[in-house]
Amino acid sequence: MTDIGTLRHLLRLARDTVANPREGATTVLSFAPQRQALWLMFALVVVTSMMMGEIVALLTTMPADGPMTGPFVQSPLALGLVQAGFLFLMIHAIHHIGRFFGGTGSLEEAALLVIWLQFIFICVQVVQIVAIVIVPPVAGLVTILAIGLFFWLLVNFIAVLHGFTSLGLVFVVTLLAGFGLLVFLSMVLASLGVAVPTA
Repeated sequence: MTDIGTLRHLLRLARDTVANPREGATTVLSFAPQRQALWLMFALVVVTSMMMGEIVALLTTMPADGPMTGPFVQSPLALGLVQAGFLFLMIHAIHHIGRFFGGTGSLEEAALLVIWLQFIFICVQVVQIVAIVIVPPVAGLVTILAIGLFFWLLVNFIAVLHGFTSLGLVFVVTLLAGFGLLVFLSMVLASLGVAVPTA
């Protein structure tokens, strides 16, 4: 299989996952890559997402003192570490909280689904970039839809990962875990001199 063929397959699977998250998550989990390959994929999606974010920031002329300020976030490497740290915590939260509620998913499976979720949102970032260039007013709508899509995919991914049947319960637990994760991350960022506005 060529690289182009592989990318085409991934894009098709991403589309199918958005249409049917449960089936998409099941398909992704069936791949079961080795741990070394898994963390290489993790690094790849973090770097690619950073690049897409920089492009969006340039196209929207985001000021230097935008959403997060402080000396720590002036470096792209530092921003990448923040994003990698957030995803790493997210993987462990999904795994450990799910296991606490009787889930059966492994840490590696949680990592694989978070990586896949991040890949899908890299695709969304590409759509956002195209919208900014061609139809700027649509870019804001893409962002709003992306937030809803994120929660919808995440809830379904967690349900498949841990064998849960109630999406409502998973959604509530996800919100609580997400709030706790954001509070913890905000404390870490504050200790590093990063200011995140609350309003």
